[in-house]
Amino acid sequence: MPGATLSRWTPSYFAAAVLFLLAAEVLMTLGIGYPAAALQAPETLIVVHFITIGWLSLLMCGALFQFVPVLVAKPIYSNRLPLPALLLILAGLAPLTGSFLQLGGYHSSEPHCFIVASVLLGSGFSLVLWNLGRTLWDARPLTLPARFVTVGLFCVAATVTFGIVFLLAFGGFVTVPFLLDLKAQGVPLHVIAGLGGWLTFTAMGVSHRLLAMFMLSPELDGPATRWTFYLGTLSLALVIAAGTAAIGIGYGLDFALAAACVTGLACLALYGRDVLQLYRKRVRRVIELNSRMASIALINLAAAILLAIACAILGILERHIGALVFLFTFGWLTGLGLAKLYKIAAFVTWLECYGPVLGKTPTPRVQDLVVEPRAIKWFWFYFAAVAIGTLCLLAEASLPFRVAAAAMTVATAGIAFELLRTRRLVNVSDALRLPAGARRPRLFFTFVPG
Repeated sequence: MPGATLSRWTPSYFAAAVLFLLAAEVLMTLGIGYPAAALQAPETLIVVHFITIGWLSLLMCGALFQFVPVLVAKPIYSNRLPLPALLLILAGLAPLTGSFLQLGGYHSSEPHCFIVASVLLGSGFSLVLWNLGRTLWDARPLTLPARFVTVGLFCVAATVTFGIVFLLAFGGFVTVPFLLDLKAQGVPLHVIAGLGGWLTFTAMGVSHRLLAMFMLSPELDGPATRWTFYLGTLSLALVIAAGTAAIGIGYGLDFALAAACVTGLACLALYGRDVLQLYRKRVRRVIELNSRMASIALINLAAAILLAIACAILGILERHIGALVFLFTFGWLTGLGLAKLYKIAAFVTWLECYGPVLGKTPTPRVQDLVVEPRAIKWFWFYFAAVAIGTLCLLAEASLPFRVAAAAMTVATAGIAFELLRTRRLVNVSDALRLPAGARRPRLFFTFVPG
């Protein structure tokens, strides 16, 4: 494939994302944030935003810059915008952390932190939205996976908007009654738009394409898959649009959230059916590590949903919401992210290094860049630690949870080391590593002509 199919700064997004994941896990190991502190405590908010912005959002942005062009068969609108977007988001996380520390009384009042964080993060995500949005707009009519991504981009816009309103309200810059009501009642909308819309719904769309591509399964575009999209879109619209309207006219969120829950569960059930079809109809009988570990992440998603339903029936949902969010975030989203990152890192590295010499000289396969028997131990260690951590949170056992968090940190570091080895071509035999004309990949960027 030509080098133009590569996203220049995707490796930088991935590197920054993994560092934030490790930082968040270290903080949990040290007892900072939930469960040692309340769910809405400033310390918890720091850990949460390290995960949601620093890890998951940067991972998703880097992946979309690489794979949206694949979804729409068009080049990315700009290969230059991802770098300033990344720098703005990284810069915005510093004053955001300072804002949370101020709320916790750790330093004197510095109201400019709230404004600077809002401007930097808003600008960074605006560049991401503009770049991906223009790419999708120029590729109309969109394929079904691309439509999932489009809805996900609307959701990240809503998530960032909610977050900016909250920040400015905390800083004392908001006096409009509606915005103050939104700050007081809108946290569920912010969380669902981010975790459910931006991260999960987008991941659902991309995974339809990636699972089919990596397992050699026929792509799904039938009525059931389209209804997955329709129901998910309706659910997110009920949360974001109807929920915001309900706050604006003084109604509670109960009806909007209940209706969204019903349509959302139907959407996830159909998505589960789609995934099972992809696994059953695959041509590649022995599937690669990334697809096997993605299946474990999907099992964690199902477990989180069933656990949430059980807690709701028993009337203990609010008590265990932290454990549910932990399982959803680390078992599902992070598990899927690490699994796909393991494959994407190898694919991007292979494409960059050996793409220019394909057909001219013997080259390794993508699978020759990795050593799955060694890496799988780290993935099983990670998922086992997440399961134990979830049980500790359900049992309200804070100290054992910190031990589980330490195990997650070690496992993540092991996976990160495997990614580094892949990027440096350490696993490739000497005879095939760098044939004439091949490019030695750099850690933080790829070679893209023009």
